[in-house]
Amino acid sequence: MTRASPIIADYPWYTLSMAFWLDLLPSNEREKIRKRLRSPEEYERLREKVKGPEDLEREMDRNERIAEARFALESEPKAKEMLRKQIAEDLKSSPPESVLDRAPASVSKGNFDVIIDVNPQTKEDQVFVIPEGNVQEKIPVQQTFSEQYITQLLSGGQRGT
Repeated sequence: MTRASPIIADYPWYTLSMAFWLDLLPSNEREKIRKRLRSPEEYERLREKVKGPEDLEREMDRNERIAEARFALESEPKAKEMLRKQIAEDLKSSPPESVLDRAPASVSKGNFDVIIDVNPQTKEDQVFVIPEGNVQEKIPVQQTFSEQYITQLLSGGQRGT
């Protein structure tokens, strides 16, 4: 008679319930973990992580807008150029630090490219400026301007203020 899984069959103490890490702990350790997870503080902390339907809907709408804007930037050179010109205009009309987190001289002169990517600090998608000559450096656009640029990009280029 051949066995389907010789490794498991050779260890009779191995069961499917052992796949759960909690079952591998001694009973006194399991009880400590269960008590901690049942505490009101832990319950409240876990509840804060749970998103409601309104939050999920808002996040899905935002992700959809970001995806459309990213696709427009990648597929339509005209849209990318329009956004680059708008950022350059905003850099000239207002202090560069109000538009970008930091503004090197090459960006202030208008020598940059524009992308939409994930900000490593906030873990959210936003508009980034990449100075020409240094492709490794991504400078995030301030969140308020980033949202404004995305809305403007999706509306077809009219200035959305």
